[in-house]
Amino acid sequence: MSKTFKNYIFSRQILLVSIIFLICFLFSTYLHTTLTKQEALNHSKAISNQIFSSMFQVMKKGWSKDDVNIFTKSLEDNFVSSNYEINIYRSQKVKEIFGEINEKAKDKTLVDILNGDAKNFESFENNIVRTIMPLIVKPDCMACHTNVKEGDILGVLEVKQDLNSIFSESKYQFIAFFLIIIPLFYITAFLSSRYTSKQIVDNLILFNDKVKKINSVQDFREFDSKNIDLHFKEFNEILINVHLMADKLKEIAVDKELLEFEVKLLDKFIITSDVVKDWKEYICDLLIEINKIMETYTLITIFRVGEDQFEVDIFWLGMPKEEQKKVFEKHINKTIKDSEYFQGMTDFVIKHIIANRNNCLNELKEEEIEYRTKSLFLDSPKIGGIVGIGLQSAFSNDPIRYIVIDSILTTMANLVGSVKAIHKYTQDLEYYAARDPLTDLFNQRVFNDMMSYEIKRANRHEYPFSLMIIDCDNFKPINDNFGHAFGDKFLQTIANILEEEKRPEDFVARYGGDEFTIILPECDENGALTVAKRISKRIENEKLIAPDNSRVGLTISTGICVYPTHTMSQTDMFIIADTMMYQAKEEGKNSIKIPDQKDVSEILKTNQEKSSLLIRAIENDQIEAYFQPIKPSSINDDLVIHELLMRINQDGRIVSAFEFIEIAEARGLINTMDLMVIEKAFKKIKETNYQGILFINLSPKSLIMGDFINKINNFVNTYEIVKEHIVFEITERETVKNFSLLEKFVHALKVEGYKFAIDDFGSGFSSFHYIKKFPIDYIKIDGDFIINIDKDIKDRAFVNSIVTLAKELNIKIIAEFVESQEIVEILDVLEIDYYQGYHIGKPIDKFISLK
Repeated sequence: MSKTFKNYIFSRQILLVSIIFLICFLFSTYLHTTLTKQEALNHSKAISNQIFSSMFQVMKKGWSKDDVNIFTKSLEDNFVSSNYEINIYRSQKVKEIFGEINEKAKDKTLVDILNGDAKNFESFENNIVRTIMPLIVKPDCMACHTNVKEGDILGVLEVKQDLNSIFSESKYQFIAFFLIIIPLFYITAFLSSRYTSKQIVDNLILFNDKVKKINSVQDFREFDSKNIDLHFKEFNEILINVHLMADKLKEIAVDKELLEFEVKLLDKFIITSDVVKDWKEYICDLLIEINKIMETYTLITIFRVGEDQFEVDIFWLGMPKEEQKKVFEKHINKTIKDSEYFQGMTDFVIKHIIANRNNCLNELKEEEIEYRTKSLFLDSPKIGGIVGIGLQSAFSNDPIRYIVIDSILTTMANLVGSVKAIHKYTQDLEYYAARDPLTDLFNQRVFNDMMSYEIKRANRHEYPFSLMIIDCDNFKPINDNFGHAFGDKFLQTIANILEEEKRPEDFVARYGGDEFTIILPECDENGALTVAKRISKRIENEKLIAPDNSRVGLTISTGICVYPTHTMSQTDMFIIADTMMYQAKEEGKNSIKIPDQKDVSEILKTNQEKSSLLIRAIENDQIEAYFQPIKPSSINDDLVIHELLMRINQDGRIVSAFEFIEIAEARGLINTMDLMVIEKAFKKIKETNYQGILFINLSPKSLIMGDFINKINNFVNTYEIVKEHIVFEITERETVKNFSLLEKFVHALKVEGYKFAIDDFGSGFSSFHYIKKFPIDYIKIDGDFIINIDKDIKDRAFVNSIVTLAKELNIKIIAEFVESQEIVEILDVLEIDYYQGYHIGKPIDKFISLK
């Protein structure tokens, strides 16, 4: 205890003693004065009565003036050494008969009494007691006092007693007494203060020790100050208020560790690509984090993965014993049995996952474990499940920890649910990345990869293989006359025939529109011709019932190229087969064409001429920048966006990129052309003060250039371009082979401030992989999924999957090939962010605003 506080206690005791002393002194003085005064009055009365009695006795006998003097003298002698003073006064009527006597001067009180105006008188002034008694005429008195009547005043007897000496003596006696008693009081006060302060100190030390032991909210809840007594009402009232405050805080107090854990829990709610990839490891880390604030044994996930299948994972903090596994499996079986969502589903396997294999769990009793669960069920996709936690029963009843447990389960439910949903969407995306959604055949991207693979294999094993390109004859009139739905049905029919009539080892793909390709391994011209005739005849004989109930059929034109007979180049093989297919159409359709050496030479010569055209275009600066507008779906979005497209101005004829892009890439000219068109676009941005976003579609061949980024940055600096307004588009199909180079390129440009988009999303194998690896800002959905979205439910489902995935990852969506208002209306329902296509705007050589 501090010295100041001890002084306070002592001073308080001294003050108390001093007050008691003063009260006692004053009370004693008052009591002594009162008693002395009363005693003096009584004594004065007694003396007065005695003197009166003596006077009456003498007066009855009759007394002379000498007798009066003698009587007065005897009174003076009797009281000469006392503090009494006796005075006798005659009235005027007595003086008239008997004459004057020696009297002291009379005051008004005496005069009034002598005149009969007052009765007996008593007073106490200046410590002098004064008693005045009148001598009243009685019948016996009138014998001598003839001039009076009964009741008159004959005289007055005054008795005075001076008490000053008595009071002075008493005062000194009191002082002497209190001088003796005060040290005793002070000693008592000192001992009392020491005793009291010790009691207070002991209780304050007890209080302080209890406070020091508070290191957690649980310690705080066990804190109790009711048994502490500070022996002062004021101090105890403070303690009572402290206890009341503590009781209220106990209801709302939260551990620092709990708060920090809640913050970490919020961070963990952010679902990244790494979390999606390694979500089980993430749950293990979460379990370890939970144990920093409360002892938790397991986390449990039960999620549906199919129509009648679901997965069960038990995450253990450490290595469990077999008996412990059985306890939790028993609980899981009961949970599944009680859940309506899993009713009737029995196909499941329980997997045990260990967070820390170096830790062995102690023996657990079933009654010591509390289970908490939370459910999550999604309508789209059909995914749902239950997450649970197993922990000590003591923690589960804690209201604060109950909130934390609920947060953990909510985070787990959302995390695992999102991961399962993204996994489901990813499976769909990966499937449609390799498959054509209409015909379920492999798509163009997969075909290109398979061609590359087959050339390498044929070269290694030295065998021929054939490429067949098939195009439907007069397919456009079918679409125009009977609608796209009937046309789609025809395409599906042709796809089924191709799958049925090809050899088992052959590879069929839908290349685009009404064009199909078949790769025939270990197949020469004769073998290819046999398969082609079988397919052509089957299709020619196939008839479908049109909406007008008419029977409709079609034929096909087929071009064939054989490796290595005609060429050993993948690009040239496709060009030769494609040219043969068009020759078949020109010669009357419904036919099959295989080139001879003359055909091959002419085709390659034409291809060379196109290469020369590109070289001249570069030399003569005939590369032109065209811009196609991209429109925001929201009327509140004022963003202006264009995509940069490359065109060649050949003597006034504008040549589209699809006519030369493959040759430009094959001849290694594309990087130069890319830089030319980008510089022209940047120049136009500066000239027109264009403030919108510009999408630039980069060819992967440009990435091979080591100084490509430096050249782009030089253009940006020269033409004062805002880097954040430039979005580079990456095409899936063309970048798979150079993935490490692409990754380095993308991250380097992202650091510079540029943005990125995936073009033709969904058309290749690596859709999800690209999102995981690259910092993507936009996804451009491949036009094959958009152009028939108003008629094809599969296209709509696929696009909806992409939109859901993009929203989860905060990526904007752009739909390509928007060719009609009907498509726009469907895209609005799917909440697509931006539209691009001829319905929105055709490419032109200037920037335009769609507002």
